[in-house]
Amino acid sequence: MLEPGLIQNAAVVGTAFAASLVECVEALTIVLAVSSVSGWRSGLLGAASGAMFLAAMVALAGGALVRVPLDDLHVIVGVVLLLFGLSWLRKAVLRTAGLKAKHDEAAIYNRQIDQMRSNVRAGSTYRLDYFAMIAAFKAVVIEGVEVVLIVVAVGRAAGTLVSAALGASAAAIVVVALGIVIHRPLTRVPENALKFGVGVVIVSFGIFWLGEGMGLKWPGGDLAVLAIIAGVLALAHLCAAYYRLQSRHPASAPIETLSKSRVGNGNRVA
Repeated sequence: MLEPGLIQNAAVVGTAFAASLVECVEALTIVLAVSSVSGWRSGLLGAASGAMFLAAMVALAGGALVRVPLDDLHVIVGVVLLLFGLSWLRKAVLRTAGLKAKHDEAAIYNRQIDQMRSNVRAGSTYRLDYFAMIAAFKAVVIEGVEVVLIVVAVGRAAGTLVSAALGASAAAIVVVALGIVIHRPLTRVPENALKFGVGVVIVSFGIFWLGEGMGLKWPGGDLAVLAIIAGVLALAHLCAAYYRLQSRHPASAPIETLSKSRVGNGNRVA
């Protein structure tokens, strides 16, 4: 029989892995585009610098949270996870409902290629291109900051920071290895579905730990996380169905919603 602590730990590692996988795929797309135009040395040096910066963030943030009392930590972590999770989940729900364009790594790759070619200098593939290095560094850092905060918050609150960090690192290794082998964006990774799932889990952990930090005793202890996840998942699907229904009945849909529902007519929603 599974112990409650084991279930929570598995959920923490899985969340860290999935969140890192999504963001690493997005960062890889930009690094590949940069490297294919300006040379692999520039792209990889920029990406490696970004990865070291993120590792330093994990160490500093994790060390700072160690000194926070447990109840206060759960409140802080709960609020942070709710903010990040609701942001991820809102976008995922809108994509599921067809009110927001789905994430397309191939399109992002082509746009980045065009941008780099407009800035590349003659012979830059044979020497370091600092513009390319900065672009790769920014891609890794921007896509990784949210993952770092999620990994540190979830791992520290559950007492499994090392396991969460290993889960995130495993995802990064998988993505980098695939990128080296195929030299193309990982368009077959179901990013949109992963973001939906990660958003649900992060929001659920945020609710759970915020409640614990405020002194709430959850029925079933750690097992309550599973019930919260099921509830948030059902609510997210209901919201997506509601928005989809609104978009199909223009007469009853709010003006703001209608303006966002025209993705199918070629207007991309930001």
